Amino acid sequence: MSTGSVLFFRFGLAWCIIALVMLFRSIPRNGKPVETLRVSAKEFGALTLLGLLFIVSSLTLYLSFRLMDAGVASTILFTYPVMTAVIMAVFFHEKLNWVTILSIVLSFIGVALLYWGDGTTTLPIVGVILVLLSALSYALYIIVVNRANLVMSSFKINFYVLLYCAVGMLAYTFLSGESLTVPHTFTGWFYVGWLAIVPAIMALVLMVYAAKYVGSTTTAILGALEPLTAVLIGIFVFSEQFTVTLAVGILLILSAVVLVVLKR
Repeated sequence: MSTGSVLFFRFGLAWCIIALVMLFRSIPRNGKPVETLRVSAKEFGALTLLGLLFIVSSLTLYLSFRLMDAGVASTILFTYPVMTAVIMAVFFHEKLNWVTILSIVLSFIGVALLYWGDGTTTLPIVGVILVLLSALSYALYIIVVNRANLVMSSFKINFYVLLYCAVGMLAYTFLSGESLTVPHTFTGWFYVGWLAIVPAIMALVLMVYAAKYVGSTTTAILGALEPLTAVLIGIFVFSEQFTVTLAVGILLILSAVVLVVLKR
């Protein structure tokens, strides 16, 4: 399946599930629904921006998978907490202390090590740029969520964001000249459904509960296991290459993320 097709079905199926949740929440209880889909003009503008940012972040990440190992791409993507800290310091006047500066240096060195690989071959520069653009888009997404002061549930936010993503991926598919590929086997539908349910819905819901029960700092630090998980699966399932340089690069980037989180 093409990149656009995979993402269309991922976001489309996830949106259908969220839509069912929102339909259930809109049923009046004690004469009043839990939540409706109504939004103000200001909220609609913020949700539109969130949808566009998530489209860019997802599309650039998945396109990078064509050019590099998923584990490496996922690790570079995890520079987004550092990018968030830098953007907040530059544009929102948050104090840029030595911890943030050290995190920037560590993440920069980590990305450089991943780029140079084993010293004989380098990562495709286009792939690296795509992942960094994905990280930047996601950092901006987080900042908009934080600054827009959207008084609504994550279900409602994701109802609109996923709808934008599904329509955006459909538009990308046709504008890029690709054809929309429908899975023709049970296995294909299983994997597309897995992408819709596990990373698109379950991860978002479980993250909320994790932050509630163990705190946002612990949740964010444990979230740094994401690229490590991708690397391990890549090595043991898909026989991706693993070198000392890659290990050091991953360690530096994860250290930078943990430092940024602990600072907060």
